Amino acid sequence: MNNDNELVNYTKEERKNLILKEINLHTRVSFETLSVKLCVSEDTVRRDINELESESLLIKVKGGAMTKAYHHSSSNQTYAGESKQTIAQKTLGLLHDGMVLLIGGGTTIREFIRLIPDTLNLTIFTVTVLSAVELLDKPNVKIIMIGGSISSYSQMCVSGDVYNQLANIKVDLLILGTNALDIEGGFSDSDWETVQVKKAMIQASEKTAILTISEKLDTVLKMKIANLSEVDYVVTEVDPDHEKLQAYKKAVPSLVFI
Repeated sequence: MNNDNELVNYTKEERKNLILKEINLHTRVSFETLSVKLCVSEDTVRRDINELESESLLIKVKGGAMTKAYHHSSSNQTYAGESKQTIAQKTLGLLHDGMVLLIGGGTTIREFIRLIPDTLNLTIFTVTVLSAVELLDKPNVKIIMIGGSISSYSQMCVSGDVYNQLANIKVDLLILGTNALDIEGGFSDSDWETVQVKKAMIQASEKTAILTISEKLDTVLKMKIANLSEVDYVVTEVDPDHEKLQAYKKAVPSLVFI
């Protein structure tokens, strides 16, 4: 976030590049957030996003924009794809035969699903239609879709039925992606309905693993989902002894980095 006393005059090309970086990093970003970060009006942000959409570089959604890689029709290369593949491979180490999982959605979760061995027997609950579709290719995975109305923001089911269904299960492990992670800010998001469902997902799980590229560390969005003390594992592409993680280990000794 820019310092309140420091106004930066970006060129249009610089603004557009920064918009793309923020959207690729956080998956979805609101007009308001981009307006503050770029020190311009929301109307200016909307015009830039309209141009970026016309260039097929992002997708406009209500209140903001999202990365093309997250869209159901996407064949685009995933942002930080190699890092996300590394995270997915590491996450497999948390699995064992016969586990019951609850998973969210997103590009890192997609990479994780693709790497699940065909021989592994799992039961997987999900609130995300795209994750359920990806899982159909796994012959020994029983898929249970927790359904309801679907959020255009997060592509997750977010209605009252979802809360009722989540309240009646207790899974071995929750695997979630995140848009932001911070020592003080915990893990956070920008959409109220999505935050509430993710809170309910944590309550429905014995343990929680958050998957994130290290670039998302030390970033905070508007609404906290949980403190890091409520999380058991954080899986990044960097080594667990990497300097980026040392402050987190000191602040939350119970947190295991993989």
